[in-house]
Amino acid sequence: MEHFRRPRRLRATAQVRDLVAETRLHRQQFILPMFVREGISHPVPIASMPGVVQHSTASAIEEVRALLDCGVSSVLLFGVTDHKDEDGSYACRSDFILQRTISEFKDTFGDSVFVFSDLCLDEYTSHGHCGVLDAMGRVDNDRTLLRYQELAQSLASAGVDMVAPSGMMDHQVAAIREALDDMHATECGILAYSAKYASALYGPFREAVDVQIADGGDRRAYQQDYRNQREALHEVELDLAEGADMVMVKPASYYLDVLAKIRAFCPVPLTAYQVSGEYSMIISASQAGFIDRKQTIIESLTAIVRAGADNVLTYFAKEAAGWI
Repeated sequence: MEHFRRPRRLRATAQVRDLVAETRLHRQQFILPMFVREGISHPVPIASMPGVVQHSTASAIEEVRALLDCGVSSVLLFGVTDHKDEDGSYACRSDFILQRTISEFKDTFGDSVFVFSDLCLDEYTSHGHCGVLDAMGRVDNDRTLLRYQELAQSLASAGVDMVAPSGMMDHQVAAIREALDDMHATECGILAYSAKYASALYGPFREAVDVQIADGGDRRAYQQDYRNQREALHEVELDLAEGADMVMVKPASYYLDVLAKIRAFCPVPLTAYQVSGEYSMIISASQAGFIDRKQTIIESLTAIVRAGADNVLTYFAKEAAGWI
């Protein structure tokens, strides 16, 4: 009889709720994004991201020690510098902060830490775009790929485990794979930002990496339109065909439908990036007393994993790991 069905029996106590939980978070799912900046000797707070800092290499090492103590062993590095030019060439130097930090991480921690590195140009270009510009001021896709190849080889030489191209250039995965294989860096993987949307949620990040887009421009000509879903599936299919080892959806919380659609057919690990705006909104609302910080963080991360993410890039990585 239908009235004998009482689903509340399986929600009655914390013990039974844990027993039958469909989605479970674990520490190894988390990847901590970290910012390393040239020319600083101590951490510099990022005003729009309370609790997040720009690190020196030395302070980044100490942060990773604390991260490992919490059971999190993966990081994604972003470089920050005042040395900017038209094509981001400074980032390809072997002595750049990004490469030096990667090398220090590997010397200090070995394989105990899995190191991803962002691979893009916006942090290093004078115009703030993710690629090299043509004479009309538009991002030149194919010239940009040449710079991506050079940067990928430089990062691989430093010892990075996996590069994460975020520029949304057509055929960036194939170009980077070719460059890595040409230098016999076949063990270096590619985490493709396959579905990266032109989102308002990146605002605090631009302070974190000291980026301003020239003339008040935007990146809608190469990042995805937030109104589209099928486009994301197509981008993932292309990146898989070009050899991506992992793929990503960015941002995370506003795009759970996209995550779920990709999960349905994607055979490789799927990452979601809980971006700076998502972080700052939770922090601001919790500081104002409008929401419970711990419960909101855990709920948000659970929702991302429930939608299909195998792992999550999150600034809450260390904090959330301490609660699990």
